[in-house]
Amino acid sequence: MQLPFRELMTLIRWFGGKNLNHIKNNMKKIILYISAIILFCGTWIGCKRETDYVGVSVSPYISNFDLRKLFKNADLTLNTENLGGADFIKGVVISNQTANNTPSGLLIVQNSRIAGSGIDSLRGMAINIGADAAKFVPGDSVHVRVTGATLKKVSGMLQLSGVLASNIEKKASGRPIITRAVSTASLASRPEFYESTLITISKGNVNPVPATGEKLVGNKTINDGYGTATLHTETTATFANEELTPFADFTGIVFNTPTGPQLWPRIFDDVFPLAVIKPSALVITGYLTDPSGPDNNYEYIQFKATRDIDFAATPYSIVTCNNAGILVAPATGWALGGVRTYKINITRGTVKKGQFCYVGGNKNIWGSGSTDISSAVWISSTQYSTVNGADFGTATANLLANSGNVAGIAVFEGTKVDGNSIPLDVIMYGGNGAVYSAGPPEAGYRITNTDKYSTIQNRKAVAFYGAGTNTSKFSFPSTTGNFTTLGGVYDAKTGLWSTGRTAQFIALTGSSALSTIETATGFTTIVN
Repeated sequence: MQLPFRELMTLIRWFGGKNLNHIKNNMKKIILYISAIILFCGTWIGCKRETDYVGVSVSPYISNFDLRKLFKNADLTLNTENLGGADFIKGVVISNQTANNTPSGLLIVQNSRIAGSGIDSLRGMAINIGADAAKFVPGDSVHVRVTGATLKKVSGMLQLSGVLASNIEKKASGRPIITRAVSTASLASRPEFYESTLITISKGNVNPVPATGEKLVGNKTINDGYGTATLHTETTATFANEELTPFADFTGIVFNTPTGPQLWPRIFDDVFPLAVIKPSALVITGYLTDPSGPDNNYEYIQFKATRDIDFAATPYSIVTCNNAGILVAPATGWALGGVRTYKINITRGTVKKGQFCYVGGNKNIWGSGSTDISSAVWISSTQYSTVNGADFGTATANLLANSGNVAGIAVFEGTKVDGNSIPLDVIMYGGNGAVYSAGPPEAGYRITNTDKYSTIQNRKAVAFYGAGTNTSKFSFPSTTGNFTTLGGVYDAKTGLWSTGRTAQFIALTGSSALSTIETATGFTTIVN
């Protein structure tokens, strides 16, 4: 293509051979010439010639992320064209045929996207190669030629068929395998995202509670507090007749079926038993952090009883932590005392199962002069702004923090609390703050297994808030003066939350009735 030489020379003559007034008088024509040159130059630059570009080579590998996107609900024979020039996938084997609880003949390989950030790109692929699938074990790194294979769905599961065993080359052994922690809710909402990948559903509670001696074989429903999922064990699995543990971290490969996604443990060790949770007689269901007027003695915590309690016979204690200012991890945790933690003993009174009950200062719903709610079940009323805590804690105007660093509330059985005491229920809320140190020795606020925290993660003990994934906390109320209610479903028999707690905020006024914080929708309910 040639440049518009004639037009260019004409424009030069206009500028060079004409005086300024003449140029001004012919400005429209000048603009026209400039526009024409820009248009021609752009077209010339855009004209492709083989010699205009440095040669590049197309990657011979396609990721499972991109391969799965090719499927459009119809069988697809793969070729160089629809693979974008690729011939292979490469990845790490996650299937294990030795225990007979992986679909026969399927080799399961997962990988992340080769190019790009890799965020959310981990995907799996089932490859049907028959008996040769048993030649590969978890951690094998393989390259698989997929050209000529067919991408299809079989009984609800996407897989590759027509791949010859000779087209699979093992490159290495013992490669690390990514195992994602996934909630049942996430699995239910994105089954194709997790299909043919290795996941762990943490703190799974078998529902209904298995009978003594019940076996793993068949379909079992597990609940992690976010929803339910199906755990599947084949009758031919080597561990089919092992006893079913009622509470565990369940690891396995996700296979989609016509009835929904299922989690298939590969070996018996994929079911990791957890210590049975000790149910709490009191669960934390709400709190008021910022009453109207001065905070002194008007803050309170709401609980719900999960059984009938006579506190004279079975005392409990409540500890709050307030971590304002420059922080270090508390060496003795909830028992630190001073301005950091405050303890209230509950040694008198009674409460019935399902009743709300309260711990705090004055019995008003929203500060001085507001509705008197002394008709509620108050299991402790302490003038915390002028009275030191029981055993530890300095008198404070703020039993419950209303801004700044993370704060918390914990329920303990009995009245003795030290650095090794483990709460029955615990929540944290607010901002951040250095409340955990990995040590050695570790220091911080101990947690227990709740809807928000796990004391076993990746088969290791995790005892403190801030360690591992134990970082969940509720936010401060969205508006000053709001009551924070925590809504979930708690199983009084097992101590598990079938629905985890979520926070909502209730606006209070000086004339709000007690029913405002006890009968609204979304409050915690007790089952069993």
